[in-house]
Amino acid sequence: METPLTQSETVSAMPQPAKKADLLLGGIGFTIVIALLGFGLARLPGFDRVGQLACSILLAVLYRQFVGYPETLRPGIQFTSQKLLRLAIVLFGLKLNLNIVLQQGLPLLARDAATIFFSILATLLIGKWLKADFALSLLLGIGTGVCGAAAIAAVSPILKAKEGDTAIGAGMVALIGTLFSVAYTFLRPVLPMSPLQYGVWSGVSLHEIAHVALAAEPAGPDALAVALLAKLGRVFLLIPLSFLLMYVMKRAGRKAEGNQATPGAVAGYPDGPRATVPFPWFLLGFLAASMLGTYAFGTWIPVPSTVLDGMSTLTSFLMTMAMVGLGLNVNLRELRSKALRPLFAMLIVSALLSIGAWLSFTL
Repeated sequence: METPLTQSETVSAMPQPAKKADLLLGGIGFTIVIALLGFGLARLPGFDRVGQLACSILLAVLYRQFVGYPETLRPGIQFTSQKLLRLAIVLFGLKLNLNIVLQQGLPLLARDAATIFFSILATLLIGKWLKADFALSLLLGIGTGVCGAAAIAAVSPILKAKEGDTAIGAGMVALIGTLFSVAYTFLRPVLPMSPLQYGVWSGVSLHEIAHVALAAEPAGPDALAVALLAKLGRVFLLIPLSFLLMYVMKRAGRKAEGNQATPGAVAGYPDGPRATVPFPWFLLGFLAASMLGTYAFGTWIPVPSTVLDGMSTLTSFLMTMAMVGLGLNVNLRELRSKALRPLFAMLIVSALLSIGAWLSFTL
């Protein structure tokens, strides 16, 4: 009579490729389930203002706190939070119409550039004054200035940010941006602004594309169109900003090595930048997708609108899955003291940005 295999012997007897594949698919499936729950939660009254990204991150964070991190599914979760995240960023480029930005939005690019510069600089300065965490403050400044969670996800590999910081930063931007966009809709009737001015104000000062659409839609189709145009300019500027950050990180790493100091002392990161910063190839994919969607789809390549809508939905879902993977890395006990000060800095900067952009139309 054969002796039954022990658990360790059973595991060792499993074909390793099959085991890895099971763990990979299991982790991916787990993020799909949480993402679907996030989509469902975002349809409920109240949560529909927050959006599926923030809802999914919230569910992932709560799962981590009350159940724990599903270690056996880590390969699939990491694949989602890293590989699928980059794919989502590439597909996000299909939403950027370069032709509209370059031909009709050039006057708005100066405002957009000023928004990005102010948001990053002010968040870092106020964060330093509040003694906030540098890495998280930088992510929040970029998210506030460019395009919310998508911008944070795009620059995180360049900045070598921790996945927990990336997730909590994306969640903060989604939450604060939602609050501000709702506030805009209440302020619109009492502000002495034309619909077009209100649209530009929304486009240059709110955090994500969804926030801009939420705030500008009540002002009419013309206001919504110019608001999205202003917002697309900020998305477009994500490309040069990312390459600038890559240059800064490389330079900081070389300087730190030359001084025989830890790179973190230069850049403000616990692990610090390294002399070799990986080239963000996915940003070239983002640009290529933008060019494809702008100049090929609908002209050289006939694509039905239903297919484009499906691609947009797929992009949103992949981004949501990636945010689930990132959210599972958030430990609220560790971030409780770390996140409050950067959040407060972001609130101040968001308010100053809104006030400053509004004053530019009244002075």
